[in-house]
Order: sequence, then structure tokens, then C-alpha cells
Amino acid sequence: MDYDYIKNILKQILDSYTKLKENRDYPGDLESIKKELGKIEGEVKVLVNKIEKSGNYSDSYSELLTAARSYLRDNNFYTEIDRISQLYSEDFFRIRNIRLTILNALEESKLISKTIRLLDVL
Repeated sequence: MDYDYIKNILKQILDSYTKLKENRDYPGDLESIKKELGKIEGEVKVLVNKIEKSGNYSDSYSELLTAARSYLRDNNFYTEIDRISQLYSEDFFRIRNIRLTILNALEESKLISKTIRLLDVL
């Protein structure tokens, strides 16, 4: 398995997570939230495929794989983001709420903690 490639994907996930976390919820920020969410989901899908194809099911990889699958299966924020952007694109509280909901889902699925843990190992 290409560990540098995996490490790069993990860093990209954390970079997008950090950008979401630091977002200040200004009007117009829904597009940047949607962009970072798309990056995270895309990188997570690539990561899942890479780990599955490698057959490396060590504890660290297995835990991350479980968290990633869980996150992808249980979360879809695009419909809500589109609804908010059509009706409430200037509403600070709704923008903040969707961003915090996304962050909460990433944390509750343990995707971020498992990402950090595997990055530390690599």
C-alpha cells in the first residue's frame, strides 16, 4: 500500500474539517461549506476504496474503514444545504446550524478521531 498516498488523503480530510470548523457562517458561506463537505466525502470514498483494495485490515485501518463507511452510509447533507441556500441563504443561524451538524456527524462517527490516529501512526 502507498502509505504516502494514504497520508496525503488523511491530511486533506483534516484540512477540510479544519476549514469547516473555522468557518464564520457569513452569508454566502453555504457554497464553501458544500465544497469542503464534497472534498471530505470524496476523499473518504477514495480512502475506503484504497484500503479495501489493499486488503490491509490492521486495527488502525479497520477502525477507520468502519468509521468511514458509517459516516458515508448515515449522512447526506446536500438536500438540506440546497434547501437552506434557496430559502435562508442570509440566515446566520441556519448556516451555523448546518455547519455544526456536519461537524457533529464527522465527530460522532469517529471519522475524525480515527483519521488523526491513523495519521499519527503513519
